[in-house]
Amino acid sequence: MCLAIPACVEEIVSEDCAIVNLSGIRREVSLALMENVEIGDYVIVHVGFALQKIDPLEAQQTLAMFAKMQNEDDPFADN
Repeated sequence: MCLAIPACVEEIVSEDCAIVNLSGIRREVSLALMENVEIGDYVIVHVGFALQKIDPLEAQQTLAMFAKMQNEDDPFADN
């Protein structure tokens, strides 16, 4: 099973590299598979590669769903 996560582009490091924010964690990802990525874009990230742009609203909804699933699986979380 593969999991790709929405992330916000915070910095363009080079032509094929960017820093993204994955729910508060900043990571360097490859832009080698994409074109025309700009700061503020949301991209789908899988194994260190940005695969495609995603609508910001859809990205926020997906991240909220991941957070909810994580809290539901945590028996110590305040629900």
